[in-house]
Amino acid sequence: MQTERGLDCATRFSELLPPMTAISEALLQPLLQAVVDPGSSRSLGEAKAIKSVKVDGSDVVLEVELGYPAASQHASLRAALIAAARQLPGVGNVSVAISTKIVAHAVQRGVQLLPGVKNIIAVASGKGGVGKSTTAANLALALSAEGARVGVLDADVYGPSQPLMLGASGRPETLDGQNMEPHIAHGLQVNSIGFLVDDDQAMIWRGPMATQALEQLLRQTRWQDLDYLIVDMPPGTGDIQLTLSQRVPVTGSVIVTTPQDIALIDAKKGLKMFEKVGIPILGIVENMAVHICSNCGHAEHIFGAEGGQKMAAQYGTELLASLPLAMSIRAQADSGTPTVAAEPDGEVAALYKALARKVASKIAAQSKDYSAKFPSIAISKST
Repeated sequence: MQTERGLDCATRFSELLPPMTAISEALLQPLLQAVVDPGSSRSLGEAKAIKSVKVDGSDVVLEVELGYPAASQHASLRAALIAAARQLPGVGNVSVAISTKIVAHAVQRGVQLLPGVKNIIAVASGKGGVGKSTTAANLALALSAEGARVGVLDADVYGPSQPLMLGASGRPETLDGQNMEPHIAHGLQVNSIGFLVDDDQAMIWRGPMATQALEQLLRQTRWQDLDYLIVDMPPGTGDIQLTLSQRVPVTGSVIVTTPQDIALIDAKKGLKMFEKVGIPILGIVENMAVHICSNCGHAEHIFGAEGGQKMAAQYGTELLASLPLAMSIRAQADSGTPTVAAEPDGEVAALYKALARKVASKIAAQSKDYSAKFPSIAISKST
């Protein structure tokens, strides 16, 4: 009798306790989708990055797919997702698989995509001497370090510098007698007019010859399944820039400048040129923003301060990075091993990798290219 009475009391006591929350995908989804992707500053729900949520008892298995390379951020993103899932009472083990799927994105209207290349990023400046080529090389290396397949096209026909910066030399090989094989340097696919002429040979070409050479380099190189092709543009807004803007499928452009007023004047012209031909401006890189003395640590803005920030605000775009004026960046580029390859875990390399993730995440947020999904129309002669 006491046993029955004891059971009855236990039953009544259990009824007073709050019910255990049943773990379900429906309850987990809002928690997971609210997690912010550190690379894009967007929620995973907004980016549609949560591909699947599976619940097995108290265990949860997540699959996340990012649209841009961010290998260095996977650990922190995984930790954030696990913490979010465990906000739900009763959640046990949480397994998170993070993958990357980079697709082709829309380019200028009427321009076909390049075979073997998903996205082309033009790195440009209105003025020479602002570190555009160094930025392009390190951006390419940073994208590669984050997990993408990357190539570099040196479009500066008159003053090619990528062969020296990336430590590559020699004539390109050809397997079919028509197309060039890209050089491989630090894991990048590279081509440049510098591989076809001697170092001391001046390219005394008029505009049409220079633009034809650029198109041949671009279209007669056998690029192999690239996620991104970085095009190191020549300075200015002349024939080569217009050709690239109007006839080459460019996904987006990055404008490199220093904070100096004289550099900003020309950088604004380059930005306006891309706007006029319908190429998205991904943002502005302020190079040589600050110099820190290697002896005493004093920080000095040699070329002025906040010029890139003011330009970005003026034109409604983003300041992607402020990069330092450092002797090591120059020395490493001159030696053929740019900073991201020379010191991959260093502070400056981290700045370039953050720049790469911003550039790639902005591309991932753009409209995708659907031209390959449209059927081709063939007209046959009726009999």
